[in-house]
Amino acid sequence: MTAPEKHEPQEPGLLAHVGSVLAAFFGVQSNRARERDFTKGKPSTYIILGIVLTIVFILVIFGVVKLVLSLAGV
Repeated sequence: MTAPEKHEPQEPGLLAHVGSVLAAFFGVQSNRARERDFTKGKPSTYIILGIVLTIVFILVIFGVVKLVLSLAGV
């Protein structure tokens, strides 16, 4: 019998990338996920996702403020 082949972990998927960026937003990234991101992930993916999610966050806050102000009659 031969020993089972060890598969090297592949690059994290899109959901793992988004989860890592969101965890970084809140500062709750686990050590295991951080190590995975630094060893298997591409920096460009995290940078792009960080920028996109920051813009989405700003737009959501802007929309909530506009909604509250319109409901308040201001």
